[in-house]
Amino acid sequence: MSRTSSIVAGGAGFLGSHLCERLLADGHKVICVDNFGSGRRANISSLRNDEHFRVFEADLRKEPDLPPADQIYHLASRASPADFTDFPVQIALTNTRGTKYLIEHAVEHDATMLFASTSEVYGDPEVHPQTESYNGNVNIRGPRGCYDESKRFGETLAVAYHEKYGVDVRTIRIFNTYGPRMRSDDGRVVPTFLKQAIRDEDLTIHGDGSQTRTFCYVDDMIGGIREVMHCDAMNGDVVNIGGQNEVSIQTLAETVLSICETDSDIVYEPLPKDDPTKRRPDVTKAERLFNWESSVDLEDGLRRVSRSFEESTARGSN
Repeated sequence: MSRTSSIVAGGAGFLGSHLCERLLADGHKVICVDNFGSGRRANISSLRNDEHFRVFEADLRKEPDLPPADQIYHLASRASPADFTDFPVQIALTNTRGTKYLIEHAVEHDATMLFASTSEVYGDPEVHPQTESYNGNVNIRGPRGCYDESKRFGETLAVAYHEKYGVDVRTIRIFNTYGPRMRSDDGRVVPTFLKQAIRDEDLTIHGDGSQTRTFCYVDDMIGGIREVMHCDAMNGDVVNIGGQNEVSIQTLAETVLSICETDSDIVYEPLPKDDPTKRRPDVTKAERLFNWESSVDLEDGLRRVSRSFEESTARGSN
């Protein structure tokens, strides 16, 4: 029986490397495409001896000559808030020009494509929880605009190509995800808090800590990504995937302190511009279409990530 061939753009990144691992376990041939801007070779080092795994070092913005595939997963893009200031043009072009290239590659080779969009398309939402029909509240000229708006335009391209050429591009809006292989300097709240706690540094809350998020462990998110790719009803459609347990950033910080042996305390700094005050996905559609739900408890997930950070620190690789 022939194996399904899958391109994972951004395959050396946090989410991408976990997806490569899952696809190989599911019997796929996997082509990991990455320019190693934010992706790390260490994330895929354990996969390199698998005869069904191939690394294709390339930059999607330059439209590389990729091999054909049955499935294309577009997870390529810097997603760290710290990168929005340092790499805004690269981020914007990866999610626009890179998306256009991958969709046209899917058209040429009759592939099914999954575009990884983001909860950031909702901006600082005025509707709570956020449903797929909500168009969002994004500041296109703000510091997060390079990421937020380019993901929105990526979705627009997906819809346009689907309607014009019939290509099967399905979109997943990913809400805050955490797990092993996140960079400790990522800038997102979970790795930042854990890194600070492990180093006995005070945990830095921006704002008063009342802003809320939900958090989805990486295994649950990868399961959601696979379900979206498999679901026939998702042809050309969009769906939210994310955790349902909404917690304040204050509660998250206190939870991190409770699970880490640390002398850390909590300090407060001003809230950055356009930082959302609340985020929670409405996942009714995912539940209805493919019975998806998150299963890993936040405290359990944080313990797993804390252990992985401690091991990485001991190896000097994080």
